[in-house]
Amino acid sequence: MLSHWVRAILQATVYDVAIQTPLEAAPKLTQRFANDIRFKREDLQPVKSFKLRGAYNRISQLSDEQKARGVICASAGNHAQGVAYSARTLNLNNIIVMPTTTPDIKVDAVRALGGNVDLHGDSFDEANRYAINRAETEGLTFIPPYDDELVIAGQGTIGLELTQQWRNMDYVFVAVGGGGLISGVAAFLGEVAPHVKVIAVEAEQSASLKAALEANERVKLEQVGLFVDGVAVAQIGELPFDVVRTQKSDGSGPIVEPEVVTCTNDEVCAAVKDIFEENRSIVEPAGALSVAGMKKYIKAHDLQGKNCVGIICGANMNFDRLRYIAERTEIGEKKEAIFGVTIPEQTGAFLNFCRSLHGRNITEFNYRADSQKSPDSMEPASIFVGIALKEGEKERHTISKQLADDGYTAHDLTDDDIAKSHIRHLIGGHAHVENEQLLKVVFPERPGALLTFLEKLGDDFNITLFHYRNHGAAEGRVLVGLQASMSNSRQLQDALLDIGYECTMINDNIAYQLFLK
Repeated sequence: MLSHWVRAILQATVYDVAIQTPLEAAPKLTQRFANDIRFKREDLQPVKSFKLRGAYNRISQLSDEQKARGVICASAGNHAQGVAYSARTLNLNNIIVMPTTTPDIKVDAVRALGGNVDLHGDSFDEANRYAINRAETEGLTFIPPYDDELVIAGQGTIGLELTQQWRNMDYVFVAVGGGGLISGVAAFLGEVAPHVKVIAVEAEQSASLKAALEANERVKLEQVGLFVDGVAVAQIGELPFDVVRTQKSDGSGPIVEPEVVTCTNDEVCAAVKDIFEENRSIVEPAGALSVAGMKKYIKAHDLQGKNCVGIICGANMNFDRLRYIAERTEIGEKKEAIFGVTIPEQTGAFLNFCRSLHGRNITEFNYRADSQKSPDSMEPASIFVGIALKEGEKERHTISKQLADDGYTAHDLTDDDIAKSHIRHLIGGHAHVENEQLLKVVFPERPGALLTFLEKLGDDFNITLFHYRNHGAAEGRVLVGLQASMSNSRQLQDALLDIGYECTMINDNIAYQLFLK
C-alpha cells in the first residue's frame, strides 16, 4: 500500500542533518529542448549526495541498545559518507568497509567525516560479505545502502519536497542503481501526485532494473561497467523492485514507468557538461545520469512544453576523471564523429580529403607514414579523423555517404570504444608483427594490479603493444598485443585464465586493423 510508504516518508527524521535542497531552473536546457527543465540539487547535501537522507533515517531510529553497539556498512562511495556523517552526528561507533580498489580520494573523504575505514576485498561483493559477517559476529547493526524500508523512506523525502516546490511537474527522471532513490520518490509521488510520470534512468553497462522488468524477476548481471560508479549495481534491490511495480493510487499504472532509459558513458559525459554550463557545478557521472536520460527521453518522445525534473543525486567526483569526461563530451553530445578513412599514400592526398569534407571543421587528425612504403606508392594509407558536427546523427551519416561517393573507404568509429580509448593515442605507423593477438584487459585499479598481470603472463609471450591510461575509476583498461602462434595459443589462453582478469580477444577490431596491425 502506497499510504504506508507516504506515512513512513512523512515520519522520516532526515532533517536533523539533511537540507531541503533547491529545485533550480536550467534555462539553457529549457530553451534547447523546448520544455521547462529543472534540477533537484541533491549534490548540495552536506555529504554531496542524497544518500545522507536514507542513512540517517535508518540509523537515527535504531534502539538505544543497537546504537550502543555501533553500526557497519559496505560501500565504495556515497553511502559510506552518509553512514559516517550520521554516525558522527549521533556519536556512534562505526565501521565503513570499503574495497581495496577504492580511490584514495573517497577513502579520505569518509575518514574526514568520522568514518573508521576497513579496506577489504577487491570488489564490493567481497567487502559487503565481510561487513555482514562482522555485523553478525560483533553485534553491530548493518546499514544497507538501498534494500531497507527506512532507507527508502529517507530517500522518499525528495518526492515530498518536489510536491512542495513544483505542483505542476509532469516528469521526474531518476538515476537507478540499487533502487532506493527511485522507489522512495516514486512511492510518494504515486500516492500524492499520480499524474507525475517517474522515469528510471540507468547506465547501459549496469541496467539491472531494465533486465529485471524484462524478465519479470530480479536478474543479476554477469558484469557491470564502473564508470558510472554511483549506480554500478549488478542486481536491483529486492524491496525496491517490489515497490517500483506498485500501482498508483489512481490506478493509472505502476508508480515507475515501464520504459527504462539507458545511457552510454559518452551521453553521461555530455550531461556532466550540461550541468556545469547551467550552474558551474561539477557532478559525478551518476549525478548527471538523470539529465542524460531526460535529454534522450525528450528526443525519443518529441516532448514539448512539459515540466521536467532531473534529480542531481551526487557530486563526489574524482578530479582525475575530468580528462576522460572532456574527451568524450563532444561525442556524447553528437557534436563530433570519428572516422577511420583509407586514402592514397601520395602527395596531396590529405588536401583532397579535406576538400571532400566541404568546409567542415576537423577536430582531430592522426596519421603516420609507413616506412615500408614509398611516398608516392599509391598504396592506401589510413587516417584517424575527428569531424565537428552541427546536425548530429543526420550529419554523421551524410559525411559517410559523401566520403563513399568521393571514392573513400570510411569506417565510422564513433561508437567504437577501443578506437576512442586506445587507438587514437597509439597511431604511429603499422607494426609488421607475425602472430600478433590483440587483447582488451580489465583489471582492478589498485597498486600492483599491472605488475600482477605481467608476472602471471610470464616471459613466454612477447609483448608487441601496450596502452594503459588511468581514468580515475575503480577499473583499469589495458590494450595489449602479444605474439602467440597457433602452437602456443592454448598456452596463452591458460595464462589469461590464470590471471583472473577480464580478458577479451579483439583481433577483428576495425580500428586496430586500420592503424596498428
